[in-house]
Amino acid sequence: MQPDFTKCMPIILRYEGGYSNHRRDPGGVTLEGVIQRVYDGYRARKGLPQRPLTADMRRTPEWIAERNDIYRLQYWNAIRGDELPEGVDLFLFDAAVNSGPFQAVKWLQRALKLNLVDGHLGEGTMAALHAHPDHDALIADMASRRLGMLKQLNTWGTFGEGWAARVASCKRIAQAWADGSVGPQPAAVHLIGGDAKAYASDVAQPAVDAGNSVKGGLGGTTIAAVLDGAKEQLAPLVGSSELVGKIFTALTLLSVVVGVGAFGYALWSAHKTKRAQRAIDGDLKADVPEGQPA
Repeated sequence: MQPDFTKCMPIILRYEGGYSNHRRDPGGVTLEGVIQRVYDGYRARKGLPQRPLTADMRRTPEWIAERNDIYRLQYWNAIRGDELPEGVDLFLFDAAVNSGPFQAVKWLQRALKLNLVDGHLGEGTMAALHAHPDHDALIADMASRRLGMLKQLNTWGTFGEGWAARVASCKRIAQAWADGSVGPQPAAVHLIGGDAKAYASDVAQPAVDAGNSVKGGLGGTTIAAVLDGAKEQLAPLVGSSELVGKIFTALTLLSVVVGVGAFGYALWSAHKTKRAQRAIDGDLKADVPEGQPA
């Protein structure tokens, strides 16, 4: 086992590329994987003045020192990188940079089949990891769960190709390291959106929860309530004219349609909410692409 921060860094930096500020990237302004919010916090903690991330900072000695320090403090130390088996260290490190250490550890804990999945890499998780007989298979399982969540993100349509390529590339290299080999070169996934941040907070959720949709359909302060009110006003007049009767019948049918529609939406909403939670918890899996991406 030879975990090495300096060995992993070039792989991550290849995935992250340089400066980016895509309007749909939840990370916003990013330089080599460091987002502005993280950089601001780092500078504040060091007692340094705030400054914006810019493309021309790249490759300057000051930036390289800050960038490496941030990577070590914010991600590598958070996943206890110096204590991880080779290969697992790379994959967990990349997952932490892309989706946050908490989410990365949850994928590891699910892959280890632990009862407690809390996103905290404690002694129980470390013991289970080092006792695992097949780190190659463990990395594959983590990759599948990672991609399973990414596919549920609101921005999958924009960055999905790059994320899938990133997970696949990192999986291949990490598995090679776990087997004592060198592995392929990292893919330039930043060219196809693979550098965008992939946070669990961006998992697609229904616009209205199931409880509210049922309430609305059954007479809450929504369309159903308005329809019921109109029916109550017309009820005494039913029989007075054919037109009133037709209107009352139409309102009754419309109330039924609204109720059925709300119930159907409630079922769909509950299913989607449950699927979203499963994605965040690391329960969903997806097939990781084979073959080396460009």
